[in-house]
Amino acid sequence: MTDAPGIDRRRRIVDVVARNACLAATIIAVVPLLSLLLYVAAKGLSAISFDFFTSTPGQPGEIGGMANGIVGTLILVGLAGLMGIPIGILAGVYLAELGRTSTFARVVRFSADVMSGIPSIVVGIFVYTIIVTRWKFSAWAGGVALAIIMLPTVIRATEEMLRLVPDSLREAALALGVPRWKAILRIVVRTALPGIATGVMLAIARVAGETAPLLFTAFGNPRITTKLTGPIGSLPQLIYDGARSNDAAWNQAAAAGSLVLVTLVLLMNITARLVVRRRK
Repeated sequence: MTDAPGIDRRRRIVDVVARNACLAATIIAVVPLLSLLLYVAAKGLSAISFDFFTSTPGQPGEIGGMANGIVGTLILVGLAGLMGIPIGILAGVYLAELGRTSTFARVVRFSADVMSGIPSIVVGIFVYTIIVTRWKFSAWAGGVALAIIMLPTVIRATEEMLRLVPDSLREAALALGVPRWKAILRIVVRTALPGIATGVMLAIARVAGETAPLLFTAFGNPRITTKLTGPIGSLPQLIYDGARSNDAAWNQAAAAGSLVLVTLVLLMNITARLVVRRRK
């Protein structure tokens, strides 16, 4: 009994230390994000204007705009989503509901984990070899590259969200005579839809800022175009070209493009959070 006060004091000290350590780690994690936002805002905010969103890059010494990159990025991400999201969700449903412990499911799961760690430039070279060398640079090639990068995130997010759905819901649906495919689509998938939407948003946010694969596939285009079978501009590529230029105006335009891109990614993540909160 005499040691109880000492043990209680030691526990309080450990609790205070642990809380402060968690707070310090959180601050350390947030500082780079805030620093990045402040940097791109300070460098590029003055270059943001209506012309920036409606005009194409200017000549050396002129800030110009990035309308071609914004339109191209929306097209490329849209193509990637059309190809990657349905395949990723269906693959995740198979892993969580149909395959589970089968050998094929384990191979697919392992392959998805490996693909998530492959550098994006390797994906760009792969698509360049398979598509570009046989045809030409195009928006389709860029969309395929981004879809490949997107797949692992969508697959694993879908599988994990479906596994969180209680088995009692599946059993209740099957006990009522509902076909298995209908129970999966209308009950299991619908229950896990907010989490799946979050995974999809995170995958889109990731590929929206990819530059390396687009250098080998979409190639870039100084004009605004919606042609899918030819080269197309992208916001990350314009940022890359502007940042490595010796022209101060292009550097400022690259900072403004970075601010727009970061804002788009933040909006995607916020949208995903709001969708999840509203569904809950």
